[in-house]
Order: sequence, then structure tokens, then C-alpha cells
Amino acid sequence: MAKLWGGRFQKETDTLVEDFHSSISFDQRLYKYDIKGSIAHARMLGRCGILLPKEADAMIRGLEEVLADIEAGRVEFSVEAEDIHMNVEQLLTDKIGELGKKLHTARSRNDQVALDIRMYLKDEIDRIIVLLRGLQLSLLDLAEKHIDTVMPGYTHLQRAQPVTFGHHLMAYCEMFRRDRERLIDCRRRTDFMPLGAGALAGTTFSLDRAFVAEQLGFNAVTENSLDAVSDRDFAVEFTASASLIMVHLSRFCEEIILWSSAEFAFIELDDAYSTGSSMMPQKKNPDVAELIRGKSGRVFGDLQALLTMLKGLPLAYNKDMQEDKEALFDAADTVKKCLVIFKPMLETIRIKKNIMAEAARGGFTNATDLADYLVRRGVSFREAHEMSGKAVLYCLEKGLTLDGMSIMEFKKFSPLVEEDVYKAIDIKQCVEARKVPGGPAPEKVAESIARARQRLE
Repeated sequence: MAKLWGGRFQKETDTLVEDFHSSISFDQRLYKYDIKGSIAHARMLGRCGILLPKEADAMIRGLEEVLADIEAGRVEFSVEAEDIHMNVEQLLTDKIGELGKKLHTARSRNDQVALDIRMYLKDEIDRIIVLLRGLQLSLLDLAEKHIDTVMPGYTHLQRAQPVTFGHHLMAYCEMFRRDRERLIDCRRRTDFMPLGAGALAGTTFSLDRAFVAEQLGFNAVTENSLDAVSDRDFAVEFTASASLIMVHLSRFCEEIILWSSAEFAFIELDDAYSTGSSMMPQKKNPDVAELIRGKSGRVFGDLQALLTMLKGLPLAYNKDMQEDKEALFDAADTVKKCLVIFKPMLETIRIKKNIMAEAARGGFTNATDLADYLVRRGVSFREAHEMSGKAVLYCLEKGLTLDGMSIMEFKKFSPLVEEDVYKAIDIKQCVEARKVPGGPAPEKVAESIARARQRLE
């Protein structure tokens, strides 16, 4: 096959280079965007008088037929044509003859690929935003059901203070809220139309870039032709956002894995989202959660690959930038797959309320509440902290809990303690008393859920 760029070459490309150089094996997924962009470009060429109107119309009809052929499975892409752009042009030329060779007028593969990737990424961002919204709604539904389900909160993976399962879930809802906001912001910076930048210095033809941007649904055109073809910040930004989504999913999965273990036994995963052991018949493994946790690493790797690719590149386009697509595609695919499977796994878990509540009553999670009780009776917090700590040590030595101590035992640590201490250190009361905005008190969690629903609407 004659190369579309081969005029100044006297030798054929080596077959090893042919394969090494080609990107059609992975960039063929951009075919819809490439054809859509080509249709807008052809329409603009006709509108600006660069092509005759009848030529533009024939070109557009031919491109629509190429699209139909690809979607019907009638096309086998060519490695010799290197990439999706040259494949589409070749397919068009085969269909409409010499006119197809005019498609690339006033355009380079450099601004063309920048266009395709931006169009692709805007759609992927929109899909992921929808998936995140669906996950947030599931979290809100589950949080609402467990607004009063007491569980221990942890620091350093040690029982710390009592919270509710609903409050715990809302922490993840906040994480996914930030993820959505980051993607929305990233999409805004992706929404610039680069076509017209040419290879690096624009073109001598008088183009209507604003018309193309409008046809393709872009908010604006790029301001600088050098930057337009060499910018992949939006891809890095997306992959960084995807990495944070995976961080949040991975943290959540880690907790699900811990909670489903016999040591915690807070939840039980549905059989449909668990697997067994090939050797141990009693096993019920949280493989879905473990896989999501594991897949976070590949998205982090995609981000590192993009950053490393860009860090030493002089302006403008360099062939290194062909390496952007596989990392970007993988990050988007991985995040979508993980969100799609995580949501039903979460929705089908069985919550063991009694075990959660019992765990909250253990580990002296109400020790801070005892200190707060003493502060309200005039003791400085530092002294109250020490008194409460000594009471905990006493309980450990005697095999007691704080609420299992008698008044006389309490008075060994402070004569200010009265009968109302038991209400102050009751686990349920400890949670209900935390009415600070953003706190775990059921009424505050309910307000948080209502605000979150309003934002999602």
C-alpha cells in the first residue's frame, strides 16, 4: 500500500517498523469520533469554498457509508495504513475515488488525533459521572436505612469512638462527590476544539474553526496551535481523577474485605459477589472487592505512564504521544468496570447490626464521652483526659467496661461523677449527642443525606 505521506521516501518501510509504528490495533476504537470529526471538517471545507459544495456533500455521504460499513463489521482495518485516521481516509478513497484524497486538506493527523481524543474523553467522562451518581444514590439509600445502626469508628484500625453505619457510608459519598466535581472540572478543560491547528502552525487556508467546534459540540477552540497539538494535560488530569476514584473504591473495598472476615463479621457479602476456594470448602472469598482493590494499581500506572511520556517532550507533536491512548483507554475502561460491579455488590451486602453494636460497646469507645462529662463539671480537658484514661486502665485490670463500673468506683477517679454519668456514656447517647454539623448524630446524618440528594438532583 502506498503511504499517504510517502512522497519524499525512496524505500518501503521495513515490515518490523510497520508493525511497531502502527497504532490501529488500539486506536480503531476512535473510529466514530474520527469520522464525525471528518464530516464536520468536510462540511466546513465546503462552507468556506475550499471544496465545491458537491464535493463536500459527496465526501460526507462517503464518510457516512464508511461508518455504516465499520459498524456492520464489513471493514478490516489495515496495519499498513498505520492508524485510524489514515484507515478512514483510505476507506473513503476506495469508496468515492480521488475525491477522498481531498479530505485531509488543511488538516494534520496531529490536530486530528487531538480532536478524536478530546471527543472520546468527553463522552467517557459523561459516562463515569453517571456511574458515580448512581453509586452515590445507592450509598444514600443504604445510609438512610442505617442512620441509627451504631458501629465503632476507627483510627489506626483501633476502635476509637462510636458512629453509625449511615455516617460511615456518607464519608464515601463525600469522596465520590469530589470525584464527580473533579471530572466535571476536567471536562471543562477538555472541551476545546483543536482542529485547525494543523501539524503545529495552523494552515494557510481560511478555516471556520468556530463552525467546526459548534458542529462537534465543543465550547471553544484552542488558542495556540503549538499547544493544541501537543497538549495532553486533559488526559493526565482525567487519569489523575480516575486514580482518585480508584483510591476511594480501593479503600472502601478494603473495609468490605475486613468487615466480611470472621474477625469483624460486620457484614456478609451476597453469594453472587463472592467466590469459593478450590481446596477449602468452607471459604467465601471477597474476590470482587479484592480485584477492585488490585485494579487500582493499573490505573495509577496509567497515570505514571502519561506523566513520564510528557515530561521531556519539546514542542510540538512527538511520536511518543502515540503512547497516550492505551493508558487513557485502560484508565477509563478500568474505572467503568469497577464502578459497574461495585454498586450491586454494595447494594446486596447483609449488615449485621447486632455485631456492629456490640463492637461499638467494646474497646472503650465512650472514654472521650467520660472525659467530656467531667469537663462539663468544671474539670480541664487535660485533667479529664487523664482521669478517663486511668478509669480505662482500671477497667482493663478488672475485666470491666466503663458502664459496668459502680458509682463508688467512678468516684475513685473523680468525686464529681454522679448517677447521670451512665446516660452520658451510653453508646447510643454518645452518638446522638454528637450534633455538630457533619457529625454522626442521626439527625445530622439525615440532614447530610437530604443535602446530598438535593445536589444530585
